[in-house]
Order: sequence, then C-alpha cells, then structure tokens
Amino acid sequence: MTIVFTRRAALQAGAGSALAALLARPFAAIADDSVETHGLSSFGDLALPPDFPHFAYVNPQAPTGGLLSLQITGTSGNQNFDTFDTLNVYSWKGNGAAGMSATFDTLMTANGDEPDSVYGLLAKSVRVSGDKLDYRFRLRPEARFFDGSRVTSADVAFSLNVLKEKGHPIYAQLLKEVEAANAEGDDVVHVRFVKDRSRDAHLIVVGMPVFSAAWWKDRDFAAATLDAPLGSGAYRVKAFEQGRYIEFERDPNYWGSKLPVNLGQNNFDRLRFEYYRERQVAFEAFKAGAINFHEEFTSRFWATAYDFPAAKDGRVKKEVLHNGAPVSTQGWYLNTRREQFSDPRVREAIGLAFDFEWTNRNVMYSSYKRIISYFPNTDMEAKGKPGPDELKLLEPFRDKLAPAVFDDPYIPPVSDGSGADRTLLKQAYDLLLAAGCKRDGGTLLLPNGKPLTVEFLDSSNVMQPHTTPFIQNLGKLGIQASLRVVDPAQLKSRTEAFDYDVVTEALPGSTTPGVGLRVVFSSEAAKQSGSRNLAGVADPAVDALIETIASAKSREELSAACRALDRVLRAGHYWVPMWYRDTAWVAYWDAFARPEQQPKLSTGAPGTWWWDDGKAKAIGL
Repeated sequence: MTIVFTRRAALQAGAGSALAALLARPFAAIADDSVETHGLSSFGDLALPPDFPHFAYVNPQAPTGGLLSLQITGTSGNQNFDTFDTLNVYSWKGNGAAGMSATFDTLMTANGDEPDSVYGLLAKSVRVSGDKLDYRFRLRPEARFFDGSRVTSADVAFSLNVLKEKGHPIYAQLLKEVEAANAEGDDVVHVRFVKDRSRDAHLIVVGMPVFSAAWWKDRDFAAATLDAPLGSGAYRVKAFEQGRYIEFERDPNYWGSKLPVNLGQNNFDRLRFEYYRERQVAFEAFKAGAINFHEEFTSRFWATAYDFPAAKDGRVKKEVLHNGAPVSTQGWYLNTRREQFSDPRVREAIGLAFDFEWTNRNVMYSSYKRIISYFPNTDMEAKGKPGPDELKLLEPFRDKLAPAVFDDPYIPPVSDGSGADRTLLKQAYDLLLAAGCKRDGGTLLLPNGKPLTVEFLDSSNVMQPHTTPFIQNLGKLGIQASLRVVDPAQLKSRTEAFDYDVVTEALPGSTTPGVGLRVVFSSEAAKQSGSRNLAGVADPAVDALIETIASAKSREELSAACRALDRVLRAGHYWVPMWYRDTAWVAYWDAFARPEQQPKLSTGAPGTWWWDDGKAKAIGL
C-alpha cells in the first residue's frame, strides 16, 4: 500500500493474423547485447531472484478488512497538508487530495529492504539495451483499470508524455531525460532516453503513475477536477468532502492482489484521510477515535499529552519504532532571490541567532538531534577536510568557491543553552558588519541603507514556540524579524512563486540521491516556479556536482560527489538547519496486527499492518 505523504478486454476476434502476430510477438528490433530482467536498480545489484514469493517484511497471509484512518504526513505534486480541492494530484493547478497515489499502479515498485531496487508491478519484465538508452517494458496481460479495460502500452506512453508536457513542474523536470515513450503493440512500451541520461532516469520512469488514455481523452489534464481519474491500483475513491476528508475502498477484484510485490499489503478495506488545520484539533480527533493511527511530530504532545483514558487503560498504544528511512533535511530556507540574503555572511549570521540547544531542551523535551548536513547520518555526509576523490571534483571550481569548502565542513556551533548566547550573537554581529551592514539605533541597515528584515512565512502556528526566540535573538542584532501565518492556499501560491523571505520545509532524504537533486538545488529549478529549490541556489559548481551524482557509476563515486556537494551547500549557508529523529513516534488504537519484521528502510507502519477483528472487538471498535 502506497501512503505518502510513494483491465479486462481480450483481443477482439476477427483481427487479422498479421496484427495478432504483432501483438503477441516477443521483444523485437533490439540489439543483441540487450538484457531482459525482472527488476532494476541504480547499480544493477538486485537482491531478489525472479521467482521471489513476496517481500521479507510482510505477512503474505495477512487478512483483509477494517478501516485505517489517519492524516497526510507527506506531500508530492500539488498536494497540501491542510486542504484539498482536486483529485488530480499530478497537475499544476489546485491542492491535491491525500492518498490518490493508491489508486494508480506503476510499472515497478520498490523493495523496502533495498536502497534503490524495484520489481515488476504493471511490467512483468523489461529488456534493456546495452547502451541503456532503450527500455522495453512488457506489461502483464492481466493488468486492468477499475472499469475492466486492459492497461496497455498506449496508456503508459500517454502517462509519461502527459506528465512531461502538462504535469506539475516537479514531474516535468524529473522526466526531462525521456526522449520518447511509444507503444509497440498492446503489451510493450518503448522508453527511449537522451544520450547523456542520468544514472537513475529509468527508476524515475518506473515510479510514475499510469493513467487511462481513454479516460483523459476529452479532459484537460492540466485542470483541477473533483472527478476521480480512472486508475488501476488497489484502492479507488469511495467518498470525500472537499477540504475535510477523503475515503478510499479496497478493490476486492484488484487485478494485482496476488503479485509478489503486493502480497501482505493493501490489507485495509477502507482508507480515510482526515484534514485538520491545527495539530491540537487533530490530536483531539485521535483521542476520540476519529483517527485510529497517528504519527506524532510534536514533542510536547508525545511527552505530556498521552494521559487520556484510552491511553491509560491500553486501548491506545504508544510506540517508538525503528525507522531506517533517510533523514529529511528540515530547516528554515532563506530565499537568496531576495536582496537581503544575497551575501552568505548575512545568511550565516542569521543562522547563529538560532539557539538549538535551548529550543531542544525547553520546547522539544530534548528529543531531537541537530541536523548539520544535507545528507545526515549517511556515508554521503562531509566530514573533515576533503579527500582526493572530493578534491578532484571541487578543484575545477576553486576560484569560484568559498575557501571554507576546502576546509572542514561548516557545523553550526553548539550554544551555551541560555537562549541568547552572547558569544554567538557577537560572532553574528561581526559577520554582519563584515558584510557592510551598519547599526542605526535599534535597526540594522543593509549596505544599500535599507533595514534588514526577515519574515518567516507559514500556514500554521505550530512552529511559533521555536521561531519566537529565534526572532527575539535576531532583534538583538537589529534585524526586524516577524512570523506571518497565512492560509494554506496563500502559502502554496506564494511558495510556488518564490514570494517569501523564509519558509520551513522538510525535504525527503534518499539512500541513492540522483536527478531529484535538480529539482531542489539546480540553477534551472531556481528559476522554475513550483520547484523545490526554495533557497534559490544557482551555482555552476552545484549544477556540475548534481550531474556527477546523477551519473555516478558506483556507490563510491556517488558518496564522494555527495560529500563534495554537501561541502559547497553548507559553505553557502542557504538554510538554518533544524533537527531530526532517527525513530518514529506512533500511536494507534489497539485494533491492528503487524508482521514480526520491519522493512530495513522504513517503519512498515501502517502499510504492512492489518486489521485484527479480535482486538477491535475487545476495545469496542
């Protein structure tokens, strides 16, 4: 079951023998050096054989039934944490509804025990040319859309092309290396990549949703819609109230339910996503049972709020789960498109005004660790001085890079925990003076004579306890700082238009970074509305390192290039890094059962869990 926050007609009788032969043919017109495989990965290292029965972390005999109700915990495309007004989450317009990815299948799907391997879902196999520019995916003949029509290669080609041409900028950017996608009969789709394609371009393609070309024929893909697009996934939309909730029902006739990649998953008969603007209101809904699975992100709630009757008598369980997922890079991103943030010394000074140690102890119950890297807790995190492999990548840009890039990587200093460390504030003030700023009474002026102002933009007050002391410290430096809370729609539109000073974002980490870094840090993305380059990073060295990462031929090359990029970004002070946990806090009404084994790279919750009727009845559900 994909919860992010990741076909029936036979050939008509009477077709001519030539056409029938074409549609039933084996892979044709492919170079002799091509290879057919049941899965793909970044570096060709698949852990599972073609006949694997199921993933190791599932219960293949898990029963089906029950209701899973929760909140959206991650977004993609046009989705919004706080509301929705369209069921097309892959276009530019509107705020997409939670859970819609569960209604679409993809060519292949990931194994939670491997960092970058995928195995066949819609595609039974794929034949790859020796130069890795041509991929021919053979579709499973049993694959069906909800209306019983077959999922064909024409649907796959349409999906890739429409996402590239009319999809949300994130998808268009990710698919730019697809030169062409064409149907070869009903069962084979040919995807051709550009000559200098990145290493993981094929993994991007196989993870894209597959739409029905017939359903979209007379509809505008770029428009918002409250009609549920025709899908082929395990779930279909059952009911919704715009901006309030959306509910899905498991398709009892789901064509792919017995596939090895699906066994032990998609176990709930109903999925329901509830929307609440305020975390306190959402928590009250959980306490009342309107939500039955809750991942906690508020340390104050985790430490103090689980004293309600259902938690005390055991009907609600509270657990800390191992989470092998890469750490999100969460921080306050400074918009360098704004004049006041153009000098890295000013950006560094702003970061020094945030007292993490005080905030962690007084606001977050000492539950978190400080993020210091863009690749935290991995071999890709830069440490010490750059080694020979990193220097080889950095030297061509030495004249354009800050000298700090070639020294130990920047680490935010540890404060004295007082909330206003005078030593660090003095260091920040010296940096501001060195950048040409001047103090005029209680106001700090930029070199152009304008006051240095900083507005933190958000759609919720949840970060106010963390931001307020930060703002107060900025005030001690003469910086006029404030927090502005706007409605979700305004935050989305302003963020997409880069109309902000500072925004908070948690960007997902990756075990195998690749082309996705273009969306977050490339010069092209800095100019592209709707991209995730929130800080406006536009640096030729960064662009070159991203391409090196995207084309790395081994994990050693990948790690070296990521460490070099980490050094450059950290020296640029594009953000004020926040904090992280390497565990997940989950609470749930005790109506679930789960496998003994978790995936190595995630919690497995609640995607591999199932409804337990006995437990549910015991607690009155």
